[in-house]
Amino acid sequence: MALSPAPFFSDIAYGPAGGAAHWTQTSDSLRIRVGHWPLSGARGTVLVFPGRTEFIEKYGQVAKAFAARGFAAAAVDWRGQGLSDRLLDNPIVGHVAHFSDYQKDVAAMMRVARTLDLPRPYYLLAHSMGGAIGLRAVMEGMAVRAVAFSAPMWGLQMAPHLRPLAWALSHSMPKVGQGHRLPPGTKMDHHVLTDGFEGNLLTRDPDQFEIMREQLMAHPEMALGGPSYVWLREALLEMRHLASRASPSLPALALLGTNERIVDMDAIQMRMHDWKSGDLELVPDGEHEVLMEGPLATAPLFDRMTALFLQVNKG
Repeated sequence: MALSPAPFFSDIAYGPAGGAAHWTQTSDSLRIRVGHWPLSGARGTVLVFPGRTEFIEKYGQVAKAFAARGFAAAAVDWRGQGLSDRLLDNPIVGHVAHFSDYQKDVAAMMRVARTLDLPRPYYLLAHSMGGAIGLRAVMEGMAVRAVAFSAPMWGLQMAPHLRPLAWALSHSMPKVGQGHRLPPGTKMDHHVLTDGFEGNLLTRDPDQFEIMREQLMAHPEMALGGPSYVWLREALLEMRHLASRASPSLPALALLGTNERIVDMDAIQMRMHDWKSGDLELVPDGEHEVLMEGPLATAPLFDRMTALFLQVNKG
């Protein structure tokens, strides 16, 4: 598999030394970016599935935390975000034609991991939208030993009276040629750049929030605004589909902040309650980005994920 060098912004990643990125092509001929942080003598590689609007460099600190515990890491820019091919004439709008298309990005990432001979075994860490992509991937046999989810998008928090409207608009607007537009209540600009720290839904740590701002201000080409009507339609359909399927027989851990205000907490709690080899860890007062707090808050969570991975290795 031919790979070519891609830009990698180590100055804003705050990750381990040696990080690099590569261009690869999906089965439907899109160019996506895959990054990795090597580690000599690694116990395995954690494959990171970012959330909507995110990019590889945002997970540099996550990679550094795993490196300190003996694991290499890799991450992907999903189609339509980061430096991967954007899908609309207006590149700031988050879009995907079909949610299942993200599985083509998963397959491309796995080919990159094999081509680079990243240390095995492989484990998965999937955040937010990446949690929906990751759940389907492991349901369909992705070759990982265990999976950790961070605030997985298995449902969206939405006022009950708005749910029928979201379904109606996300299905009707594409039919009249408006599927590329933003739904009500969403913004064209990335919320980290337009909203202040106070009242943000992501982190309690002002330093981490400032790093998020710094990354986008340094490289605005990686910014992404609200989702399109088509993305919303596809996400709603995908979450309904996933809810109809049983969890795989794979060791799993879900991390969920008790102050989560973006994804549906009930959907996560219900699935993890029924996941026979799964556990749910509630993070007191945690927001959406429970892995992007100060080191005192995140260290126990990385220890918990590492313990799961090592336990599976011994088994």
